[in-house]
Amino acid sequence: MQSAYKAIDGTWVLPSCVPVPGMGVIPVNAYLIKARAPVLVDTGLHADTEAFVATLRTLIDLEDLRWIWLTHTDQDHVGSLRRLLAEAPRARVVTNFLGAGKLALVAPLPPERMYLLNPGQSIDIGDRTLTAHVPPAYDAPETIGVHDSRSGAYFSSDCFGAVLEAPAQDAAAIDREALRERQTLWATIDAPWLHDVDAARLATVLEGVRRMAPTAVFSSHLPPAVGMNDALLGALAAASGC
Repeated sequence: MQSAYKAIDGTWVLPSCVPVPGMGVIPVNAYLIKARAPVLVDTGLHADTEAFVATLRTLIDLEDLRWIWLTHTDQDHVGSLRRLLAEAPRARVVTNFLGAGKLALVAPLPPERMYLLNPGQSIDIGDRTLTAHVPPAYDAPETIGVHDSRSGAYFSSDCFGAVLEAPAQDAAAIDREALRERQTLWATIDAPWLHDVDAARLATVLEGVRRMAPTAVFSSHLPPAVGMNDALLGALAAASGC
């Protein structure tokens, strides 16, 4: 795990990565929103649990953590979840019915520690609302991205990820053509069904993100991307062959 850093005012990145021999690394990010009721978006890799929790403690008192928003329940998103539930007694897990069911395959969470919501629904975290959205591409059907009403940031889960040559902290600092190629690679691996999607339907979904006009895109598998909406959407369209 690498050191945490501030992405935008009030939002911190807790980054890690998984090496891919001969290709580079896949970033694995969790995010902390320092709202009135603080929110952790995803919980990193299980192998990083000790470092992850220690790093999170430098940013927030775990007694104050109120929400753990799981974009989905793959192991690179729930790695520190059980540990955090034990050490953050006020935190509730945000997921949906399918996400709760998949978590229960390992061990059911206490109902009082969970909060189920569906795309289009929101939670109030004191100084803003967080609204659930289905990202344009995903690898798990329970995936719910997050739009922050105050910062305008969009947490896109696996969508817009890339296999990178090396870890980085700013997507805009990566050569655009190289990034597009590596995003195409990621999308082809992570969401191969994109090749079978109707082009007009995908264009409508991508236009929905464009109209959202996020101030920043925080993917689980890409460094923070500010001012790159057209590039990210274009790369996804190209990856689908549309």
